[in-house]
Amino acid sequence: MSQNPPVVLSVAGTDSGGAAGTAADLTTFAALGVHGACVITAVTAQDTLGVRAVHPVPVEVVAAQLDAVLEDLDPVAVKTGMLADPAVVRLVGERCADRILVVDPVVVATSGAVLADEETLAAYRTHLLPVATVSTPNADEDALLGRGHRTPVIRTGGAGDDVLHRPGVVPLRIEHPVVVTDNDHGTGCTYASALAAYLARGHDLPDAAACAAGFVVEQLTTGRHWSLGRGRGPIAHIPPTPGGSA
Repeated sequence: MSQNPPVVLSVAGTDSGGAAGTAADLTTFAALGVHGACVITAVTAQDTLGVRAVHPVPVEVVAAQLDAVLEDLDPVAVKTGMLADPAVVRLVGERCADRILVVDPVVVATSGAVLADEETLAAYRTHLLPVATVSTPNADEDALLGRGHRTPVIRTGGAGDDVLHRPGVVPLRIEHPVVVTDNDHGTGCTYASALAAYLARGHDLPDAAACAAGFVVEQLTTGRHWSLGRGRGPIAHIPPTPGGSA
């Protein structure tokens, strides 16, 4: 009898363009050998040019989805993306604190616009980040949320290195090649879901962070010359081309 793969749960919104959110999470989980489950927190209408509309899923429906997965599939790890309101943030913090929990705090857009109100930010600081195994904010999100929660943080960026901050430990720089491309929509989601997959497979945090960065570099390289859409194209969600992409 074959051994079951680890189960990793994505709690996030949809992306109709197939680049970010649950689209990125589930394809990344599959690529890295874990079984992906999903809880949808919001349905978005978006493309490579931006978000056209967001329809939050009622908290009771989010809770029902979460209960269904937690009670039946017992995921090893949970990765969060867009959480539509403070009640959903609190819900995830309460139900998922006993598992590997990777929090990608989707609270600042690439443009710099703040996507979450102060109540939602407070819920992150009080209910979710303190129970997270690790969070993966970009520089703007890191500055906005702060680190009063004293849990590990990987500040991600595109300048060739990420930085792992852990309480009482010297920050660890995780260097990686820079891929020059406009096809990077969904990069943050892909990184966080890869991190969750590697942690679920038993890697320690520094190694999982390095492996996740390497995976993202491969996917950016695969799709760097694509011309999908009229804006910033999607990061690749297909296996790397043998011998490298042309």
